[in-house]
Amino acid sequence: VLLVDIQDVGLRFYTYYISMVKLMDACAEYNRKMIILDRPNPNGHYVDGPILDMKYKSGVGWLPIPVVHGMTLGELALMVNGEKWLPASKECDVTVIKCKNYTHHSLYQLPVAPSPNLPNMKAIYLYPSTCYFEATPVSLGRGTSLPFQIYGHPNMRGYDYSFTPKSVPGAKNPPQLDKLCYGKDLSGLSDKEIWEKGVDLSYVIDAYTNLNMGEHFFRPFFELLIGTDYVRKMIIQGKSADEIKAMWKDDVEKFKVQRKPYLLYAE
Repeated sequence: VLLVDIQDVGLRFYTYYISMVKLMDACAEYNRKMIILDRPNPNGHYVDGPILDMKYKSGVGWLPIPVVHGMTLGELALMVNGEKWLPASKECDVTVIKCKNYTHHSLYQLPVAPSPNLPNMKAIYLYPSTCYFEATPVSLGRGTSLPFQIYGHPNMRGYDYSFTPKSVPGAKNPPQLDKLCYGKDLSGLSDKEIWEKGVDLSYVIDAYTNLNMGEHFFRPFFELLIGTDYVRKMIIQGKSADEIKAMWKDDVEKFKVQRKPYLLYAE
């Protein structure tokens, strides 16, 4: 038996679920049973973002799911089997041990940080909106006490807030190491504000506009994170975050219907 017990945060580019899916494939191949000790998803109360275009499948995006899928690992495993997402349509013998008293409305506070750069709930809630800076020259606070909760760059102008990324455990060589960066501190936003906006591209658009680098702002990694090719194009065209969000509205509704048979907890 292979036992899976790991704390995910419910995003397509957070790679723990990919490890689980690869292990499901191995179990199916070698006729082994998998038992998943399910855990709450701290971003399990909503679905948002475009569904991954599988031409951008990578180590940060493995399944045709939205950025924020709103499922536990147990639910996702059932969906992988049901949708025949394992290679050669294999099926893994999975048993999910459910969480007690959990629903998709439960706002679960993680008692332990799931990884060094997601040190608190604010980082976990902002992660769906700030991770895209990984594919730009902009620092998202790795090497500071506020990773994923701030953003900035030495050449950004017109901001009161500044920070300097340092080499720290979990971020030995962060972007803009030892350079004074100017930008924004999002850590003071209320949880409610963050939830209401969901995947919010306004931060990336703000930095893109301020730096005025055109195409040089984006690296190819951007498409692997956002999962589709129209977002970069729309940002360059000057479209707003709301206009871009409207483009994936149908993806979200379609996915909610598709995932319904696999949900173990009330929506």
